[in-house]
Amino acid sequence: MTHFVQADYLVVGAGAMGMAFADALIDHADVRVALVDRRHAPGGHWLDAYPFARLHQASAFYGVASTQLGDGRVQQFGPEAGLHDRADVSEICAYYAHIFNDRMASSGRVEFYNNCEYVADRSVVSHISGRITEVPSKCKIVDARYLAPDIPAVTPPRFGLAADVRMIPVNNLARTMDAPSQYVIVGSGKTATDACIWLLAHGVDESAICWVRPRDPWMLNRAVVQPDPEVFLGMAADTMEAAAGATSLEHLFLRLEDAGVMIRIDTSVTPTMAKTPTLARWELEKLRSIEHVVRLGHVRLIERGRIILDEGSLQISQDALVVHCAASGLRYPPTIPIWAPSVITLQPIRAGFPCFAAALAGYVEATRDHDAEKNRLCPSTPYPNSLGTWAKMQVLGTRAAISFGSEPDIKAWADTVALNPARVPPPEGRSAALEDSLSRLKARTPAGISRLVKLL
Repeated sequence: MTHFVQADYLVVGAGAMGMAFADALIDHADVRVALVDRRHAPGGHWLDAYPFARLHQASAFYGVASTQLGDGRVQQFGPEAGLHDRADVSEICAYYAHIFNDRMASSGRVEFYNNCEYVADRSVVSHISGRITEVPSKCKIVDARYLAPDIPAVTPPRFGLAADVRMIPVNNLARTMDAPSQYVIVGSGKTATDACIWLLAHGVDESAICWVRPRDPWMLNRAVVQPDPEVFLGMAADTMEAAAGATSLEHLFLRLEDAGVMIRIDTSVTPTMAKTPTLARWELEKLRSIEHVVRLGHVRLIERGRIILDEGSLQISQDALVVHCAASGLRYPPTIPIWAPSVITLQPIRAGFPCFAAALAGYVEATRDHDAEKNRLCPSTPYPNSLGTWAKMQVLGTRAAISFGSEPDIKAWADTVALNPARVPPPEGRSAALEDSLSRLKARTPAGISRLVKLL
């Protein structure tokens, strides 16, 4: 039997972007929203995250616009003293449960279809009961899964594996009951760095870790990506200054390294990957203690005692435990307009910061009538992977920020939202250091963007 629901919007995906969009939409428009997700609760990929995962950025930059994640606490102790707190998996999942139950469901305007799949013809099918739910033809479809990340827990490795090899996704690392003589970490990005840091923190000797790193990554210095406008806008000004004087993309990243914006694990290697998650200096020191780093391309096959890669093979211990950290994480489909006649496809707008982008899209959807105007104000930007796509993200994201920031109501709203990394307090609340950051950013952005365009 088919069930019909009266909804103005069907948001497909109750992860970070879907929740941020729905939250801002119901705040500024009298509409009904149906959320659908194949998982059992809101929270998206965090429901499948490894147990020691944390946000790589400050908690304030994540979540929904109406309710800040965390309390804005600055850490007082430990290796990240002075930096803003970063929520862990349990905090994030509890936060999204709270947002849905205490804010969305209690409003009477949001329904959640969990354990369900969106299919063609505006229908939702339950994985549990098989019941079909349909929405009316006037209901707008919002695709919040276009950029849903690939994570090791649900993404099989792309390399071959012999039957007698011990391999686990990173999620199972914390459940290891039989310590091997060697851990083989496969992956180059944030998940792999988290796995290495976790092993070192639990007493594993660095000599017992073999890190198969197909590409070396550039990462952002976490200390300069903080929810403090003096710090963040100062970093943005430094980025534009570095760009203005760069002679190549490689030179740009070296200048950013000199400015304290970018960091790399091995200074003897020029990275080619630039997804640019944040990394703290203390983590960098730990990662540099791992000397057995393998750079022979991507893994093709793992056999007992041996790994075959693009550019050679490697001997490993007979009892080695291979830790799969090689899912792509971010996804890179074509960048398309957010608003189209048949669907709203959520994507970043300002460079990075997907939660702010989704909340911004929700606000603009609620306050503007025409799709062409919405797309003009909020052009989509890509996630970065290479040095070139990082530079492209900066160009497009800066142009987008200028576009939506030129609208007084959008700027006023954005300056009150903690998700916005570039929110600016009113003039009477600004420090001399913030005024200096703003002045430098205004002066250096034109030359920086012009140079980035030429480098691209």
